[in-house]
Amino acid sequence: MDGDLKRRLALIFGFVLIDLLGYSLILPLLPYYAETFGASITVVGLLGTVNALSQLVAAPTIGRLSDRYGRRPLLILSISGTVVAFLLLGFAQSLVMLFISRIIDGLLGGNVSLARAYITDVTDSENRARGLGIIGAAFGLGFIAGPSMGGFLSRFGYNVPALVAAGLSLLNLIAVLLWLPESLTRERRAQLRHSSKTAFSLRLLWQALNRPCVGPLFHVQLFYSLAFTLFQSNFSIYSKTRLGLSVQQTGLVLSYVGLCSVLVQAFAIGRLTKQYRERVLIFVNTIVLAVSLFIWGFVPNVWLLLLVLAPIALSAGVLNPVLSSQLTKVVRPEETGGTLGLAASLQTFAQIVSPIIGGLLLDNFGSWAIGVLGGLLMLWTVSYTQRYIVAVPDTTIAGCQGQASEMPA
Repeated sequence: MDGDLKRRLALIFGFVLIDLLGYSLILPLLPYYAETFGASITVVGLLGTVNALSQLVAAPTIGRLSDRYGRRPLLILSISGTVVAFLLLGFAQSLVMLFISRIIDGLLGGNVSLARAYITDVTDSENRARGLGIIGAAFGLGFIAGPSMGGFLSRFGYNVPALVAAGLSLLNLIAVLLWLPESLTRERRAQLRHSSKTAFSLRLLWQALNRPCVGPLFHVQLFYSLAFTLFQSNFSIYSKTRLGLSVQQTGLVLSYVGLCSVLVQAFAIGRLTKQYRERVLIFVNTIVLAVSLFIWGFVPNVWLLLLVLAPIALSAGVLNPVLSSQLTKVVRPEETGGTLGLAASLQTFAQIVSPIIGGLLLDNFGSWAIGVLGGLLMLWTVSYTQRYIVAVPDTTIAGCQGQASEMPA
């Protein structure tokens, strides 16, 4: 990698790190914060759902707009929305204000998918998975420091972490304004602006789901997102109801998960993608995640919880960047932002339904049911991956990649 590329990747790393640090500050305490306004477990789930539903509406559009007008302007808009949302969260006086905060954050979100599109712009196919792994490493570091910091700050009031998160997001906005250059040249933006491929509609999403190389990857993305988000979005409530952990203890456990994610994405993903085909990595890690989620559903104590969380974090740490890398290699350059936006919308759909499903499972069956359902979803993903991704002839994949490498006329 040359010096300019390393500098840009370092800037994106810092951007995602600060963004996730702000988000993870409030993650472990949001259920407790909502309960102070009289929210039930189901209502806490709805709080996450409205945020995800807002993202579902906005993320694909933001991705397409970034293809037309550049990544930087949309990043500025997105971060500004995050600042406003955290401020509303910090000064909330009612449950309604909490919901408004999460809706605004969802509608103007898309920071991470825009960062992925930026990295795709500035890397070649050989270095892409490694570059996208930087985002995952930033995620992990954010989850190492953020939850424990949020737990500590919550001692001074549940609104304090939200206000600190707003300050961090403001610093992010200033950094992007001052230092982050646009990744698309003026000529490239003009070219993309006049391409029909940068439009967005539900018809285009349906077409993408049915394309030979893109559709199977979207399918795996959806079911992986459902399983992992079911685990992630309900983890704080799970920790409280099954193991009796406090908000501070939950924060420390999430920090441990972040550490595992950093180790694989910062130090291993580049080597793994050089030694093994990305399709094989997808298959192997879907197996690991399926088994781990089943075990997670039945852990009786904190020590076994820490043991099973490691393969969950490591397998997810590989799947995220490798799936994104594969998607960018089988679509045309003018479709990159929109495609990643569509992938984000599938993740968002999972974020919509998973908190509700998790709350219903916890209320009616117990914490074991979350792990079992997540494991079953991943078992289906293992079978599908073997049939439609691993078993696909190399000539078919090469054909898709060859079409994706062609520049638009």
